[in-house]
Amino acid sequence: MAPAGGSHRGKIFFGLLISAVFLYLAFRKVDFAQMWDAFRTARYGYFIPAIGTIFLSHFLRAFRWRFLLDPVKRIGTLSLFSALVIGYMANVFMPAHLGEFLRAYVLSRKRDLAMSTTFATIVIERIVDVFSLLVLMVLTIFVYPFPPWVTKSGYIMFACTVGLFVFMVLLKRNTGGMMRGIRFCMKPFPVRWGREVEGTLLKFVGGVVPLKRRRDYVTVSLLSLLIWACYGGAFFFSFHAFDFVTAYHLPWTASLVLLVITTVSIVVPSSPGYVGTYHYLCQVALGMFGVPPGPALSFAIAVHAINFLPVFVVGLLFARHEGMAISRMSRAGAEEAAL
Repeated sequence: MAPAGGSHRGKIFFGLLISAVFLYLAFRKVDFAQMWDAFRTARYGYFIPAIGTIFLSHFLRAFRWRFLLDPVKRIGTLSLFSALVIGYMANVFMPAHLGEFLRAYVLSRKRDLAMSTTFATIVIERIVDVFSLLVLMVLTIFVYPFPPWVTKSGYIMFACTVGLFVFMVLLKRNTGGMMRGIRFCMKPFPVRWGREVEGTLLKFVGGVVPLKRRRDYVTVSLLSLLIWACYGGAFFFSFHAFDFVTAYHLPWTASLVLLVITTVSIVVPSSPGYVGTYHYLCQVALGMFGVPPGPALSFAIAVHAINFLPVFVVGLLFARHEGMAISRMSRAGAEEAAL
């Protein structure tokens, strides 16, 4: 397990370095008097419905996950919600989305499912998320033009997602041929590595299954739309908390623009809890609407906190119910990611 531990420490160091760089970018031009004034005058009552909307999005995500797992095994939404929140909680202190591996680990342990099969449904879920984000980006372009770096990020995400989707389809439909290709690619590496990769992919493909019913595809699409609407709703309430709608005349499209740009910081594996990347991109997005760096950073800090702190607390409660300590969760996530 030493190599896995070393890899995990390397990811943490790299993540912390990314956080430091982006925090520097976020704070370098801030007027701290403006920043403090934004915190002082904020109407924090608006964060109550914002937090409720965030948890609703997580519940809808767990409900959608149920449809993805249904062809493999019927699992209750509450069990899925528990595993999902534990994984999100772990992302606060684990880099590179390792909380997703922990989410699969928790559910596999609880419901006697193969880890690789469970993780396959999470990969499919993320593919659906990225396609949903890209659709949202295309729709938003009609009402607000994105800067070139955002559209380029969208192209990269689209290319990577399509590539992963095609790989999964080919692996499912022509497993034998794909395995022969993988064996050929793994020839320069130790035989043991090749066997482990082949074994993992064969287990993984077991979770790549079509939905049970045709109407389930419509249901999953509608749930995806509602999930993203909840994310936008959380920004909407937060705008009113800081009175940005009145002070800076933010249009309704600002929630969509902010949602697309900040999601770039979440889709790309980076720092634990997306600290720094989220704050800087949130600041950049608000700057496009004339919000000064100080108030924008105050907003980013507050919204990041309501997205992570309540989930962290609830995740700890679920983890305690499951009999999992933070040290064990961190170790389990790192080990599963290394397999």
